[in-house]
Amino acid sequence: MKTIFCLLFLLMAYPIVAEPKKFSPGPLIKNYGPHAQVTQSNPISQEQHFKVAFDVADLGDVNQVNRKFESLARFLNMHVAAGIKAENIRLALIVHGKASYGVLKDKFFRQKFSVANPNQMLLQELMRNQVRLMICGQSAAYYEINNEQLLDGVEMALSAMTAHAVLQQQGYTINPF
Repeated sequence: MKTIFCLLFLLMAYPIVAEPKKFSPGPLIKNYGPHAQVTQSNPISQEQHFKVAFDVADLGDVNQVNRKFESLARFLNMHVAAGIKAENIRLALIVHGKASYGVLKDKFFRQKFSVANPNQMLLQELMRNQVRLMICGQSAAYYEINNEQLLDGVEMALSAMTAHAVLQQQGYTINPF
């Protein structure tokens, strides 16, 4: 009896670990933004509208896509997969600090890091899906980045602070992740 009690105690002490749900990219951004299907307790209305700004200051590993940049693809993909219309989602990416290097054209990224810009394809795909990309002008000045070095479509803001203030006035919320 004592042995059975010990076995039951040990089984209860170690929870059974379920397999993680399958994460996959798409449906909107095909090669980025993996997400899992979720059974929601309170499903989001398919008529929901989003206006969200993402703030990124870290460059991350120069050999890999910036995970924080990829968060925008994940946001788009998971909401479209949940039934939200893509045209109801407006996102903005504001980069500052060392993340500023992540929005450079490949030629200039290579000059700085001796590798191709791994973010280029993702950022171009985001812009094709109505995502605004903005760089802090103060960070750009500090890191000696000019408009000609930026990927086509990236906007130079006076500062990241200014970009956030303007977007908030336009109804954007800031994503805290």
